[in-house]
Formats: sequence, C-alpha cells, structure tokens
Amino acid sequence: MHELLKQNQKIWDLFTRKEEYYPTNLDGHGRFLYDESALEQAFEPKVSIYLLDQGMEIEYPENKTFAVCLTHDVDDIYPPLSHSLLSSVNCLKNLNFHDSVTHILWKFRGKEHSPYFNLSEIMDLEAKFGAKSSFYFIAAEDDPIRFRYYIEDMEHNLGEISDKGWEVGLHGGYYSYNNPEAIKKEKKRLEAVLGKKLLGFRNHYLRFRTPDSWEILADVGFRYDSTYGLQNSVGFRNGMCHPFRPYNLKKNREIKILEIPLVIMDVALFTVSKSYEEAWECTKNLIDTTEKLNGVITLLWHNFVFGCSFRKDWVRLYVKVLQYCYGKGAWMTSGDEIYRWWENRS
Repeated sequence: MHELLKQNQKIWDLFTRKEEYYPTNLDGHGRFLYDESALEQAFEPKVSIYLLDQGMEIEYPENKTFAVCLTHDVDDIYPPLSHSLLSSVNCLKNLNFHDSVTHILWKFRGKEHSPYFNLSEIMDLEAKFGAKSSFYFIAAEDDPIRFRYYIEDMEHNLGEISDKGWEVGLHGGYYSYNNPEAIKKEKKRLEAVLGKKLLGFRNHYLRFRTPDSWEILADVGFRYDSTYGLQNSVGFRNGMCHPFRPYNLKKNREIKILEIPLVIMDVALFTVSKSYEEAWECTKNLIDTTEKLNGVITLLWHNFVFGCSFRKDWVRLYVKVLQYCYGKGAWMTSGDEIYRWWENRS
C-alpha cells in the first residue's frame, strides 16, 4: 500500500501527515491544531478514495459492506460534583424529583450506585443491535484535572466486559503519551487486573505526536491504536476511512502497529454542531461516505454521557446511529475484532 501511495506526492503527504512532524501551532494540551480549510477537507477521505481507484478491495464478515467501530473512553466512574449538580438541576427542570435526589445522594448508597457505573447498560443497548464495542480504561496515577479511579476497583467490571465478548483496552494517561516507560507501566497494571494481554490503546485527551506515539505503542506491545482523530472537529484526519499501517518518514519505514482512525468523538461533534439535528446530519453524512467506500467509521462516546441527564441528546444520537447502521447491515463491533479481521485479511 505504501509504495502505491508514494506514486502521488499530494496523497502521500496527506496520508503521512508530513506537516505534523514539526508542528508550530499546538493547543493547550500539546495537540496539533488545524486551520479551517484543513478541517473542511477532513470530510473527504481522499487517500481511501485514491486507494480504491487503484484497485484496493475490502471485505468484511458475512459480506457486510462497511464497519462501525464502537468505542468508549472510561474517563470517570464517579461523577465530579459539577456533573452531579447539573444532572440534578436538569431533573428538577423536568419535575423528575426522584432522579434529582439520586444524582446528589448516590455516594451515601455506595460507589456501585454511581450513575457512571453504567458499562453493563451500554453493553445491553449495543447487544440489541447485534453490536459490540471497546472500553478504554485509565490506569495512570496522575491526571491534570482530578483523581479518576483505581483500576483495581474495576476488576469485576473488566471481567464482565471481557466475558461477554466486548473489549477492554488502555486509555493512556495524560502525561504518558510520549513516555514509553509510563505507558508500559499502565499496560502492565491493567493487564494484571484484567488477567490477559491488551491489544488496543487510545490516549487521554487524544494527546498524540506523529509519528513518535505510534513507535512507542508498537515498542511496548500494542497491536492497534485508535487515538488518531480530530479533537476539535470530526472527519478523516489523514484522508483514510480504513485501518492502516502508519509510515515513519524520519526512519523511512512502516510502523508495526495498526491504526483504526477515530472519526467522530461525541464532545467534538456537539461542540461544532449548533443543534441535535445538525449533529445527526453531520454524523449521517460521515456514515454514508464510509459506507460508499467500504470503510470503517470509528465512534467515541464517553461512558459518562449515558449517566448524565443533561446529555440526553448525546445518548439519543448514539441510539440513532446504532439503529441507522443496523438498518444498513453494517458490521458494528469492537476495535480488537476489527484488528483481528484486518490482520487476517492482510
């Protein structure tokens, strides 16, 4: 694939994201910032279009025409006070006094009553549509905002997720994305609780450095990454709506990891959309584009969304996506299953 892409310099530069190697414009979290024209172009997966025009053929299980990679970053298991207050006030506005009290007083009933202890409910929802997903958990000790949770407290939940056939992956720490020893430590810690090796990774806050982060993840033993997306918009960051092996321009070699690029993150989607209807129209267009190109569209919906009364539109949209893609006969599955299929296909 790489040799084919090298035949078209513009396509090659887009695929490798050459401009990200020596960035001059970063946001407050050290992430690459795109200008408006680049964000507009991200709605068209030009590299995937080029590859298909050159004869690339894609197959999925049971002759599905495209795939939806469903993922959840488990940033929080216990809602911060601000979230509890917002949910409680929202319930009061809707005259839902019982839930209003529940959001405020859940701590007195025990941590297992946290509204963000909702992983089983998310799996039950997806199972109705014959879907599976990936849950990426934090195992870092430090966070720039607040204490998140001890991964050791989640042993039962991790076991339930794995036993049901959903995936557990690592949500790399905020300060770890460019630190191989830190990522290795987090990987080992999560694997000890889970009881088996991890395949997948996504970094907290989508912090990522091209191509160094890929090299680090490959070196510590991850098989795929799904961090590579837009933190302030939606779309195809390097023109790909298919999984791919990254290429290191500095070392002139393929990187031994599969990237399943992130296309839509809930927070970014509702930040750039002025309404639920606009968010749905944007999502629908990206799904339809992916379907036409026999691609893989990766979605990130944080688990906290499903426990927030003030994020009901976000949940409603996720359900609508499941319904829409189910109606199209999409393969809706987790990152590890996408990885295994793509590797066997290759």
